[in-house]
Amino acid sequence: MKSVNTIICLLILCLGMSYYLAYTPLLLSAYILIISLCCYFYYAKDKKAAMTGAWRVPENTLHLLALCGGWPGALYAQQRLRHKTQKTSFRIVLFLSVLANCSGVVLLHSHDGQKLLRVAMNSVDSALIRYVDSDRARLPLLFITRLRTR
Repeated sequence: MKSVNTIICLLILCLGMSYYLAYTPLLLSAYILIISLCCYFYYAKDKKAAMTGAWRVPENTLHLLALCGGWPGALYAQQRLRHKTQKTSFRIVLFLSVLANCSGVVLLHSHDGQKLLRVAMNSVDSALIRYVDSDRARLPLLFITRLRTR
């Protein structure tokens, strides 16, 4: 359990430093937090279903959530709930998801990654302007997306 907590603390430290040094927007950290909470929720739901014999959450759903950035929640749920810790094939795919996510964050710190991030953030800005009708809702969201992006 200590190693998972250490990994999550290192992630928080790295994301904080990345934000402070203006490599990544605050939105990335918020996204990882939200998707991690969702991932933890699905692990808990699957654990409860496994104990009661109810309909289970498909493994592909758990893997997709981890791959989309929810791997901190997945690691924490595995250790805290003692769920999906014995199946080696599942753990290997989760480990590959962690590697893919870490590689993606490292890529964001390269010159090409910064260009890609700017394009993505501009797309989010455009979508907010186009689809959010209320100025009261749009302005805070635009502020968050533009926070500390070069």
